[in-house]
Amino acid sequence: MDSLEAVTAEVVACRACPRLVEWREQVAAERKAAYRDEVYWGRPVPGFGDPDATLAVIGLAPAAHGANRTGRMFTGDRSGEWLYRALYRAGYANRAESVAADDGLRLTGAWITAPVRCAPPANKPTIDEREACRPFLERELALLGNLRVLVALGQFGYQVLAGILGVRPRPKFGHGVEAITPAGLTVICSYHVSQQNTFTGRLTEAMLDDVVGRAVHLADSSTAAED
Repeated sequence: MDSLEAVTAEVVACRACPRLVEWREQVAAERKAAYRDEVYWGRPVPGFGDPDATLAVIGLAPAAHGANRTGRMFTGDRSGEWLYRALYRAGYANRAESVAADDGLRLTGAWITAPVRCAPPANKPTIDEREACRPFLERELALLGNLRVLVALGQFGYQVLAGILGVRPRPKFGHGVEAITPAGLTVICSYHVSQQNTFTGRLTEAMLDDVVGRAVHLADSSTAAED
């Protein structure tokens, strides 16, 4: 029988993509000057959160000096600062920051994952790398039996999610765009919390709060309808 623990173990041990293995390990060995005294994780990064989650957040891939350093999704970089503040404000997280895997952060009702589990050069995984990782996400989503809503951070995550969940027709990606899966789940699109978006104002914290707030509403409404 499959389990989230089994998926985690297989993710962490994966060496399927030579380019990604070489890059993640090179980054971990060379390190950024600000983190030169730290031991980098330097491996694929598993999903993180509450196994009973009603909300899943799907990004792109670990950041070279963020999750590739800390070993936890969206942890130790500016993108994570934005995401976890929003989840904290919405009641999904017990603290507003995520700096290290042992910092005491806990999620309630939420799970965070990505279509690609290794840090890719220039944050651009290839199609083959995406497809090699896809079974991990498929299994994760199948094992999160209470899911009601999925937030796709960026077009990459949205495309992978729509393919896995069978969204047809597929609405064009845009911030706040929603799609319904054949199983009745809602996928909500958001601009990614990358610095490219947050530093330029393309994504504001209010915009992110609106998406997460909408996810809370839909998850609560769906749960109440079943009771």
